[in-house]
Amino acid sequence: MNILAIECSTEVLSVAVYASGEIRERIEDSGRRHGDRLLILIDAVLADARIGKLDLRAIAFGCGPGAFTGVRMAVAAAQGLAYGLDIPALPVSSLAALAQEGFERGAATPILALGDARMGELYAGYFDIDEDGLAVPMADECLVTPQALALPGDDVWCAVGPGYRAHQAVLAQRFGYRLDSIARSTYPQASAIARLGARALRAGLGVGARQALPVYLRDKVAQTEAERAVARSFTTKH
Repeated sequence: MNILAIECSTEVLSVAVYASGEIRERIEDSGRRHGDRLLILIDAVLADARIGKLDLRAIAFGCGPGAFTGVRMAVAAAQGLAYGLDIPALPVSSLAALAQEGFERGAATPILALGDARMGELYAGYFDIDEDGLAVPMADECLVTPQALALPGDDVWCAVGPGYRAHQAVLAQRFGYRLDSIARSTYPQASAIARLGARALRAGLGVGARQALPVYLRDKVAQTEAERAVARSFTTKH
C-alpha cells in the first residue's frame, strides 16, 4: 500500500509516503509559501522511500479546514496526481490529522482539535481514538468564536493545535479544569494524513480526482495563479 500524503493547511508544510508499512516524511515551516516547496518535497520524500510516482496507489491530502491558500494547494496537487496517475484521492480532515498528531504526542482522549481560523475564530473538531489508534470524529466540525465554543458532555477534553495557543487565555478562563492541553506545539502533519488515508483506502473511501474537494467552513475565495500553476504542473507532467 503506497500512499503519498500532503498537508498544507497551516504554515507548516509536510509531505509523507506510506510504503511497506513505514512512513517517510519531510516537514518544513515555510511560512505559508507552500507553492515554492511542495513539488520539491514530493520528489524528495518519494526518493527517501525509494519509490516512483507510478508505484503509488492513492493520494491522501489534508482537505481542511485551514488556511485557504494552503488547503487549495493540497487539493490542486492531489487532483493533478490522482488524475494523471489514474488512482484515487483520499480527502482527510486536517482537524482529524491534528487530533491524530496530538494523540501521538501524548494527548489524552477525548481530543479537541483547534485550528486558528483568524478573524478571532476557531476551527473546532471533537475526536476520540479507535482501537487501531486512529482519530475518529465525535461531532461535526465547526467554525466558532472562542466565546461560543462548547465542550460536549462532562469529560475533560485535551485541546491541541494552533487555535488553542492563539486563544488559550480565553479558553482557560471559560472552561477551567475541563480543558487540558499538552506542552508540545502540535500541527496537522502528512504522517497523520497518511495513517488516516490508509484507513480510508482500506474502507474503499477513495474518490476520483474531480471529487477531491476542499473543506473550508467559511465562504470560498478565488483560486490564486500560484495554485493554478501547481495544478497545471501535475496534470501536464503525469
